[in-house]
Amino acid sequence: MENTNQNTDNIQFESRIDLHLLSQRISEIKREVAKVIVGQDKTINQILAALLANGHILLEGVPGVAKTLSAKLISQTIDMGFSRIQFTPDLMPSDILGTSVFNLQNNTFEFKKGPIFSNMILIDEINRAPAKTQAALFEVMEERQITIDGHTYTMQAPFLVIATQNPIEQEGTYRLPEAQLDRFLFKINIDYPNLEEEIEIIQKEHQLLHQTKLEKINKVITPEELINLQKVVKEIIIEKNLIEYIAKIVANTRTNPLLYLGASPRASIAILNASKAFAAINGRDFVTPEDIKEAVFPVLQHRVIVSPEREMEGMTTKDIILQIIESIDIPR
Repeated sequence: MENTNQNTDNIQFESRIDLHLLSQRISEIKREVAKVIVGQDKTINQILAALLANGHILLEGVPGVAKTLSAKLISQTIDMGFSRIQFTPDLMPSDILGTSVFNLQNNTFEFKKGPIFSNMILIDEINRAPAKTQAALFEVMEERQITIDGHTYTMQAPFLVIATQNPIEQEGTYRLPEAQLDRFLFKINIDYPNLEEEIEIIQKEHQLLHQTKLEKINKVITPEELINLQKVVKEIIIEKNLIEYIAKIVANTRTNPLLYLGASPRASIAILNASKAFAAINGRDFVTPEDIKEAVFPVLQHRVIVSPEREMEGMTTKDIILQIIESIDIPR
């Protein structure tokens, strides 16, 4: 009996994929971010999972809850190009992508690259720009390339977009179209800190004195390492019954009477990739139902729309997604 247990233990804990470097780098990034950010452990975990899954992130929260700061801090830990774009109502697509400029010396047009040509792009208040400008992001977010004047320009890997938006203020904002929302792997809600966290935030601000927040952050990972870690995450093992579990959850959103719009196959793929990333962060080379549950809400909440009748009754996407998860049997 003792030998049987020993064999089982060996099977259970013997990692088939080397996750040592990934675990080390994730711990280092969390340690650096914790120098400035108080609490928000779940948010930071989700951002890191999205980075490992090579997916774009939409951060939503009221002003002052460190949406922009969180994105800046994460980027500061990675030694790669960073670009910040403040979206405004008068922003044009050429202000983001770039434009062709006539060169008088050689009588030819030269393409001047816009701020989108970087590795990590922080788009602040994405819902402040009109639909024409938002549409400029469709190709670059999905295909990681842009086409201008018949020429295609490929983004240098890694390429990640982190966008922020304020859910409360409506004046001077434009609702993101479904096609735009669908290109974000995660929508992450950032809430207010609790009382203890608020006290710690004030204390840390007081202790900064003449330092800026970003001065305390060290770079701990290179672009090449991030790309390699993303490849490792792709190799995380997932059983067939768990793939079916993902498919059942997403299919339920399309037939659910409480929802006006369900999720597309892109959502299924997003849950697959995100659950692999959560498994890797948790030190496992295989996906569990808990990893899938952890991925479902940030992946689905911006991809489904509550039916008008249920919305009038006060139901939210979170309520319905939780109902869907509870209604589907967990694979054993």
